[in-house]
Amino acid sequence: MKLTDNFEIALNGLKTNKLRSALTMLGIVIGVSAVIIMISVGQGAGNKISSQISSMGSNLLMIFPGAGQGAVRGAGGNVNTLTLEDADAISELDMVTCVAPELSSNATIGYANQTWTAQYDGTTQELQVIKDLTASAGSFFTSEDVMLANPVVVLGKTVADNLYPPGADPLGTTVRINKLTFTVVGVLESKGASLVGQDQDNVVYIPVSTAQKRLMGVKYVRLINVQTKTPESMNYVQSNIENLLRDRHNLAGANADDFNVRNLTSVLAMAESTTAIMTLLLASVAAVSLLVGGIGIMNIMLVSVTERTREIGLRMAVGANESNIRNQFLVEALVLCMVGGIAGILVGISGSKIISKIAGWPTSITLYPILLSAGFSAAIGVFFGYYPAKKAAKLDPIEALRFEK
Repeated sequence: MKLTDNFEIALNGLKTNKLRSALTMLGIVIGVSAVIIMISVGQGAGNKISSQISSMGSNLLMIFPGAGQGAVRGAGGNVNTLTLEDADAISELDMVTCVAPELSSNATIGYANQTWTAQYDGTTQELQVIKDLTASAGSFFTSEDVMLANPVVVLGKTVADNLYPPGADPLGTTVRINKLTFTVVGVLESKGASLVGQDQDNVVYIPVSTAQKRLMGVKYVRLINVQTKTPESMNYVQSNIENLLRDRHNLAGANADDFNVRNLTSVLAMAESTTAIMTLLLASVAAVSLLVGGIGIMNIMLVSVTERTREIGLRMAVGANESNIRNQFLVEALVLCMVGGIAGILVGISGSKIISKIAGWPTSITLYPILLSAGFSAAIGVFFGYYPAKKAAKLDPIEALRFEK
């Protein structure tokens, strides 16, 4: 028999038992669609995490005051060991392109009769380059503003939207930050939420010198951002920074560091590895339903062999050999999985889009999970269809013709 004849017989068999065929394929449909949805959700989450880490700055080293757990306390301001002079010294190191210190705190920001609680971030103009901050109106403050500790401010989008009426132009207006007056020189485009869900637009940027002298009355900074020329130079720069700060802070011999350097490249690699493992885990759980669907196909094919025993005996009597019978039932199982696989792919793609739209969860539909699911469903058809096909091929023609249902 030609292969096309086997496909024709298989399709006729599906049409004869439509309900049974549909229920049999349902397991494959669920399995294929679940694999696609789980992988697309996992990949989407991974892409979002990667983009959020990248939005913090490329080739970025972050220096916090304090060592070990003290680095976390330093971010909150309880350990104060970094200064603007440290940042200036770091900027002179080889392979360093930008250095931006930061000193931040929460404040009440007011304009006219409106008030809004947000974070102010005292920094330098280099932060705009490091974090890829884009002004939708006006511009970032300048190095002269930092040098003179000018009372100027750049507003994040959330702050601007909540302080000003729709259509208003904030540029040139004055806002109050903890009762001190600042002139608005720019408004930033939206950056969205951070990795921990914090609104990155609910912030205003002012010169770090202004934050030190006018708002907080301190001489330290709580973070120093360092951007390197290339990703490959990050370890080299990190080592130089550690040596420089130990020398500047008079940390000799076994004295522990009073600072902590974090490499965002290693953070990104760890995040990508974690999401890859989670995606594999989700896909593995979803693949279980494919195996269940395969068992269902084997069960139905065994029932089909029993029901069509006389047909098999008749075909053998008129010249069909074992290979013809085996191929016929293998093709039937394969057709069941192929039709179920195609339906599962359509359901999986639609389901991923629905999840992304309704739940707001990021999904990424790529060719990889589609091909994986299609190949897996075809393999299941062959694997679970082989035993019933072999059993049908081994029937004795005479006994098969005598079989009574």
